[in-house]
Amino acid sequence: MTPDGVVYVAATRELWITLRPKTGNDVAAKSIQVFDASSPQHLKPKTKISLENLAEGYAVDNQRGIFYTNIEEAGKTVAIDVRSHKVIATWNPGSSDLQGLALDSARRFLFVACGDHVVSVDVAHDGKIIDTLPTGAGLDNIDYSPDVKVLYAAASQTATLTIAEVGDDGKFHLKATVPTVKGARGVVAGKGETAYLIDPAEGRILKLTRK
Repeated sequence: MTPDGVVYVAATRELWITLRPKTGNDVAAKSIQVFDASSPQHLKPKTKISLENLAEGYAVDNQRGIFYTNIEEAGKTVAIDVRSHKVIATWNPGSSDLQGLALDSARRFLFVACGDHVVSVDVAHDGKIIDTLPTGAGLDNIDYSPDVKVLYAAASQTATLTIAEVGDDGKFHLKATVPTVKGARGVVAGKGETAYLIDPAEGRILKLTRK
């Protein structure tokens, strides 16, 4: 196995790691490895959370103690209690091609990347699907700025970055579709209306700012 996603869960002072198999045998990779990070210099294996399939993407609500991830091929998004390490909710966002996740923890909206669109899910009301944002094909990680309530989704195949504001009702309001480069599918929200994208072909980081 090899690590895929690595995230620090501040609520429990743990490090959670999603996995990928190095070979075709992926049974052991269908889990999340949890390490005790109370002493950052000495990580200690703590437990393993078994899943139906490989985990893809993550978002953490440290205030409520919930870890969100997608289950590959199963078309499911799950919520895991970070203290009990148990799955407490399972939702179907309507796609089997699930990728990254982003979270508005204050308003409890979870954004799920679904290959060529993003779905807004109301996790406070049984995972109700609120809205869908078309983006073009080739999504991976998406990101969200809670300060300006803006979602960023980079589509690698169409070479575009979709920027949308999220209203208090959880619905998307398209602000812009910006040309990027082929292969750019990872985006990180910065301060204000700034975003950063990875250009894997040229080994560059692209910076986007509002004019």
